[in-house]
Amino acid sequence: MSNYVFIESRDPFESPDTASVTETAVALRKKGHTVTVFLVQNGVLGARRLANQSQLPAIVESGVTVMADDFSLQERGMTMEECAAGLQAGTIDRLIDLLVQDNTKAVWH
Repeated sequence: MSNYVFIESRDPFESPDTASVTETAVALRKKGHTVTVFLVQNGVLGARRLANQSQLPAIVESGVTVMADDFSLQERGMTMEECAAGLQAGTIDRLIDLLVQDNTKAVWH
């Protein structure tokens, strides 16, 4: 099986095509692949626990690892305590570690 890393940089409330990332990540996880969605830049805006219509709970529930870049959160005045359950804090160093693993495919959106 392969590792997939989706780097989501778009605001999910302004970019409706972010749903395709969710659908693809969940489908790959159901096929047995290891899947991580790494939120950066405005991609972290959907991470708030109280965000209406956020797709993150469904992604986490499917077994996909979801990480939010700590710097992106900080730049938007957010903390991990405000984020949805199951979300993990991430750093760019952690993202690089994920990307250099053998048999890893990356998709930047």
